[in-house]
Amino acid sequence: MEPSTATVAATKPVPEPSPVTSKPATAVSSRLLAALKPPPRGEDYTILQALVSVDMLLLFTATVFGVGGTLTAIDNMGQIGESLGYPPRSIATFVSLISIWNYLGRVAAGFASEALLARHRLPRPLILAAVLLLTVPGHLLIAFGVPGSLYVASVAIGFCFGAAQPLILASVSELFGLKYYSTLYNFCGTASPVGSYILNVRVAGRMYDQEAARQGAVAAAAGKGVTCIGVRCYRESFLVITAVTVAAAVVTAALAWRTREFYAGDTYAKFKEGN
Repeated sequence: MEPSTATVAATKPVPEPSPVTSKPATAVSSRLLAALKPPPRGEDYTILQALVSVDMLLLFTATVFGVGGTLTAIDNMGQIGESLGYPPRSIATFVSLISIWNYLGRVAAGFASEALLARHRLPRPLILAAVLLLTVPGHLLIAFGVPGSLYVASVAIGFCFGAAQPLILASVSELFGLKYYSTLYNFCGTASPVGSYILNVRVAGRMYDQEAARQGAVAAAAGKGVTCIGVRCYRESFLVITAVTVAAAVVTAALAWRTREFYAGDTYAKFKEGN
């Protein structure tokens, strides 16, 4: 007995879908992966390649929390001096010291990092990690309010803030190339205000207001303005800033470890070949 037409149709294998239908999706994913695949360090990255790279993520994170902490100290130096009982003349001196040592830090970091790179092949991110660690004593002096310590803290924080800038920007040009340097320069520039917002507004500002509100019950009853006075105004916030600064230095050291082979070679080789 021959099988019926319905039985033959039921047992007939269903043809697999043509691979042509999956080609467009495969092609798109292949192009995307090719676009995101970074070139060797030191070559010209595209903007997208640089923004999604691990090196940029580490550098951006370190800038947010390392430089953001120094910006918080600089922005609040006048209020810190007032809270710790310094006279207006001393507070003006702190601002001047920060400006002077900011400039000296920029100059010194440029010369020193170039010399250390040329003679000892020290990765520039490693020098940046050392600079961030140098800010830690300044933050701790503010946190514990040691008498007369704001002079030293102003020098340390101003110098380190200035020194960090050329190190960050030089690292960007060396690791990601110069083709899109202006865009990447401005992208890294956004890290500082982001860090300042997080640490200044959300951390230091909020903790200062809480302590001022705690102290302000008597002042409000007397009809006076509320100003936070004492070491407690900034102690907790600068302990937090100290912790995240150390974390930023560790992140920068991780970037130095990742790029150690690149910096062990001649970072200017492609420019010499071009000549």
